Amino acid sequence: MEERRVCVIIPSVRNADELAIVLSGLSKQTYSGPLEVVVVGPKEDPGRTITEEAGMRFIDDQGSLTRADACNIALDNTESEIVLFTDDDVIVPGNWVNNLVRWFDKDEVAGIGGPNFAPVNESTLWQRVIDVAFCSTIFTTGTNYGKLGSSELEEVIQLPGVNAGYRRSVLEEIGGFEERSIGAEDVILDYRIREAGYKLWTDKSAIIWHRRRNLSRVKKQIMNYGMVRTLASNQFPKLHSFTHTMVASFPPLVIAAFAFFFWGISNGGLAWPDWWDFSFDRIPLGPPRIAVHALPTLIILYNLIAWFGSYRGKSPSRTFLTIFLSSIATYTLHWNYGMGVLRGKWRIFTGKSGLQIDDRR
Repeated sequence: MEERRVCVIIPSVRNADELAIVLSGLSKQTYSGPLEVVVVGPKEDPGRTITEEAGMRFIDDQGSLTRADACNIALDNTESEIVLFTDDDVIVPGNWVNNLVRWFDKDEVAGIGGPNFAPVNESTLWQRVIDVAFCSTIFTTGTNYGKLGSSELEEVIQLPGVNAGYRRSVLEEIGGFEERSIGAEDVILDYRIREAGYKLWTDKSAIIWHRRRNLSRVKKQIMNYGMVRTLASNQFPKLHSFTHTMVASFPPLVIAAFAFFFWGISNGGLAWPDWWDFSFDRIPLGPPRIAVHALPTLIILYNLIAWFGSYRGKSPSRTFLTIFLSSIATYTLHWNYGMGVLRGKWRIFTGKSGLQIDDRR
C-alpha cells in the first residue's frame, strides 16, 4: 500500500478526560505512513493542554459555534492527501487508520467509513441499551449507528461523522463543510460529495468504539438531530426522507392514543377489573370499547417490534436485559426525534431556521 499522508481531525469542547483516551489510541496506530493528529477547539479549552502534552497539534477554533466551522478551520490549517474525522469520546482501535486509508488505492473511493458501537466493558447499562436501540434493524434502521454492510466494501449514501475519511481534493472541490451547520453537517457534506459525482463507501471491519450518552442526555441530542435534519432537508430538498417525516407523527399519535383511551374510559368502555374481558355480553362493542383496548394493544405491538429489531441488530451489547429495555430507549428516541422534526418545521414556518448551537455547549 502506498504511504499516503494522513491527517486525523478531532473537534473537541470541554471533554479533556475522554480526549486523552482518543489521543492515546491514535498514538498507537499500526499505520506506517505520515500521520498527523489535530485537535480543534476553543483556545482556553482544557483539551489544549492534553493535546500538547501528548505531543500533538491543537488548533484554535476561533470562537466557532459549530462543528462544521471548527472542522473547516482545521482543514484550512492542515495539509494531507487523506483526512479522517472522529470525535473526542471514542476508543480508537490500533488498526483504525490503516483500515480506512487502504481503500483510497481505489480511484472510485472518495470517502470511506465504518460502523461504531458502544464499548461494552466501559459503558453503563443504559448506554448499552441505547446502543442496542440505535442499532435496531427496524425502528432506527435509517441511522448510521452500527451499520454493517453485506460485503467488505459497500457503497453508501452517508458516512458517520465519528468514523469517516475523505480525499482532501474532494473536500476542497466542494468547499468543505457547509458553514454554520451542526447536527447535520456530515449529512450535508456527504450529500454535496455525491452531488459532485463521487462515491462513498463503508468497510464493515473498520469499527470504532463510540461512547453513548445516558438516557437523560440523549433526549436533547436526538431532539437536536431531528430539528437540524429537518432544516437541512429544507435547504437541500433531496435530503428529505419519508421516514424522518413519519417520525414527526409519532408524538401526535401517542397523544391522540392516550386521549382516545381516556375518552373510552369516561364513556363506559372499561368495566373494572375486567380490563381484558372481550366478551360481548359485558361491554357492547363500539367506539368506547375500541378506544380502551386500542392503547394497550398498540403498546404491546410497539414493544414486540422494538424487541425484534433490537434482537436482529448488530450491537455487541445485546443481552436479554438490554434488548428488553431497548423498547424504552426506542420510545425516547422516537418521541424526541419527532419533537425535533416538529420544532424544525415550526422554525421553517415562522422563518427562524438559522443557526443551531451545539447541544453540548
